[in-house]
Amino acid sequence: MTLDTHPVTRRPADGPRPAPASVRAAVRHPVAALRWLWAYAMTPGAPGRPTTQQELRWLYGGWLLAFALKMLGSSWDVSWHFKWLRDDLAPPHLLNSAGTVLVVALVVVHSCSGRGVDRRALRWMQVGTATFLVAVPVDIMNHRINGLDITSWSPSHMLLYVGTGIMLAGAIRGWWLYAAPGRARTVVHLGLWLFFLENILFPNQHQEYGVLSLAAYRDGHTTAEPQLLDFAAAQGSSPTSFMLPVPPWVHPAWLIGAGLLALVVARRVVGLRWTATLLTATYLGYRAVVWGLLVATGFPPSVLPVMLLAGAVLVDCAVTWRVPGWLAGVPIAAAVFLAAFLQEFVAVIPPWEWQVAPFVCIGFALLWAAVDRVGRTDRWARWQVAVATDERAAPVPGGAPAR
Repeated sequence: MTLDTHPVTRRPADGPRPAPASVRAAVRHPVAALRWLWAYAMTPGAPGRPTTQQELRWLYGGWLLAFALKMLGSSWDVSWHFKWLRDDLAPPHLLNSAGTVLVVALVVVHSCSGRGVDRRALRWMQVGTATFLVAVPVDIMNHRINGLDITSWSPSHMLLYVGTGIMLAGAIRGWWLYAAPGRARTVVHLGLWLFFLENILFPNQHQEYGVLSLAAYRDGHTTAEPQLLDFAAAQGSSPTSFMLPVPPWVHPAWLIGAGLLALVVARRVVGLRWTATLLTATYLGYRAVVWGLLVATGFPPSVLPVMLLAGAVLVDCAVTWRVPGWLAGVPIAAAVFLAAFLQEFVAVIPPWEWQVAPFVCIGFALLWAAVDRVGRTDRWARWQVAVATDERAAPVPGGAPAR
C-alpha cells in the first residue's frame, strides 16, 4: 500500500523564481524570501501544478512546523486543565492557535497556487481545516454552557480531532504523491504520521493524566488548584467524575482499536520495515520529555502508554512476514493487554476493564482484515494516482513498493 508514482516536478520557464535554498538563506535574505513566498502563493493554478522538490520541502516543512506547535500546545493544554480553570487565552491555547494559523495559511497557499497537492489531497486539507475552525466556536460555546467540561471525550473536542485528522490525511497524501524517493521523503512522511498518531491517541490522555491527579487528590496533595476543585464542586462534579469521566473499557479499546490500527495503516503506507515501532518509540519519547518538563515546572504528570510499544513491534513483524490481519490481530491485541498487565505491576496505568479483552481483540482483527481487503482492491490502486487538473503533472515511475 505504498505509492508507486510521483509527478514531474520540473519548474516551468514561466514559473516563479526558485525557492530559497535553505532556512539560513531565507533568514539571510528575508526580503527576497518574502517576495518569493508572495509570488509563489498568489500565482493562481490548478491542483497538480508542477512543483520543484525544493518548493515541496518548504511547503511540507511548514506543515511539520504547524503541527509541532499544535502538538506542543495540546500536550501542555491537557496538563493545564488538570491544574487551572479553563481560559480561552491560556498559553497552551495560544501555542496551539499559532499552529492553526499556520495550517490555514498553508491551505490558502495550496488552494491558490495548486502546488504540492492533487484535487483529493487539497479537498481533504480544506474540509479538515473547515471542520476544525467550525469546532473551535462550538467548543467555546460548549464550555460557556456546560462550565468545566475538561473531558477530552466531549463531542466538541471530538470534532476538533476529526478536523485535525482529515487535514493531516490531506497533507500525508500530498507529500506521498509528489515527493521524490529519498531520505527527505521518508523523514517528512514519518513526521506527518507521528502527528497523525498523536492526534488519534490524544483523547486517551485524559485518563492518563486523570489517574495520577485523582491519586494525588486522594493522598491529600492534589496537583489541582483550589479554584478548579471549588468550581467542580459547585457544578456538582466529584473529583472522580472529571478526572476519570469515561468507563474503564474506553482506554484499552481506543488504544488498540484506533491507535494500533493507525500504526497498521502507517506501516503499510510508509513501507519502512520498522515504521510502527519507530513512530511509537518516538511518540513515547516525546511524551517522556514533556513529562519531565511539566513536572519541573509544577504541572501534573501523566502515565505513558508504554504497552502500545509491544503491539507496534508485533505489527511490524506481522506486516513484514505478510501475516494476514484476521490471523495476526487477536494475538497482537492480546499482547498489548499482557503488556498493560505487566506495566501495572511497575507503574500506575489508567483503569482497564480486563473483561473486554476478547471483544477488543476480535474487533481489532476484523478492522485489520478490512484494511487488508481495501489494500487489494482496484479502488485502492486508483486512489494511488494523483487526481490532477494540470495535464503537465502526469505521473512518472517512482516510489517504493510495499514491504
